[in-house]
Amino acid sequence: MKTRVYIWSMVIVTGILSACSISYKFEGGSINYDVTKTIHISEFPNRTPNYPLFTQVFDLALKKRFIEQTRLKEVSNNADIEIEGEITGYQLTGQAVREDDYATKTRLTVSIRVHYINSKEANKDVDQTFSAFREFDSNSPLESVEGQLIEEIVNEIVDMIYNATVANW
Repeated sequence: MKTRVYIWSMVIVTGILSACSISYKFEGGSINYDVTKTIHISEFPNRTPNYPLFTQVFDLALKKRFIEQTRLKEVSNNADIEIEGEITGYQLTGQAVREDDYATKTRLTVSIRVHYINSKEANKDVDQTFSAFREFDSNSPLESVEGQLIEEIVNEIVDMIYNATVANW
């Protein structure tokens, strides 16, 4: 009798568990592709005097993310989604200051202002500044680590922008 109850209990539990499913959708997020089909990403001018290649690095990463992760077609005008903005901050600050007032770490912080306009879906617009930072050893010259730091910061900010606009996280 105990064996029968155990077997039936296992059958019921297995049936319940197999009926449950979890579904994740990572590509395209909350875009309604029935009405939203095109995107235009404007060049983000660098309003800081630092790292002249920043605009190119950021623009390429942002476009790549939206084109690869969505089914939107990139157009040069009259797009359903418009993304524009500017690089507004590039700041170095000392961190981990010792008692002799010498910083052992330096923090590079970058800020980017983004205007996201979805002309096809109401209440989807975003107007926000995104920031990210990386720290490096103060004994290292900025020029020797700047390219890698910028790449990491750009990837993080692109993730934040994507999540805030179309991923709906």
